[in-house]
Amino acid sequence: MHPSPAQRVVPQPGQESVWDYPRPPRVEPSAERIVVVLGGQRILDTTDSVRVLETSHPPVYYVPRAAFVSGALTDARGSSFCEFKGVAGYLSVRGGTETAPSAAWYYANPSKGFESLAGRVALYPASMDSCTVDGETVTRQEGDFYGGWITSRVVGPFKGAPGTLGW
Repeated sequence: MHPSPAQRVVPQPGQESVWDYPRPPRVEPSAERIVVVLGGQRILDTTDSVRVLETSHPPVYYVPRAAFVSGALTDARGSSFCEFKGVAGYLSVRGGTETAPSAAWYYANPSKGFESLAGRVALYPASMDSCTVDGETVTRQEGDFYGGWITSRVVGPFKGAPGTLGW
């Protein structure tokens, strides 16, 4: 059994509660160092990102598509729709000899208020060897739809696990 929103974890100094994030989501710039490894290869190392913060969700980091090593991203089939950000396209991610199908997404024409996501890509941490934020290894968000990045900086409970869809 998973905690309910009523069992909100109280943030300690230096932490954020995902229950204090807004709905609709907020996009904010971040200078944290984001490093992603797949197939034993570092495919991304950047301090240029934006975080999307939405009630009950761990932050999702969007990084410049151009920051990935050459050949790391290829178009994948499928799309999805976010009521706030618009239509998302998917990308497969390659590092070393591994390929993670549809492990990244982007908004080619993000909705009003989310224009800063244009030209940026988000990744599912569970599909990578590792993702780090300022040197801390990210824990993936439960479930198979959301791509939140959990670090010691954020507390929940987090949406995504079975039984949390209605949050």
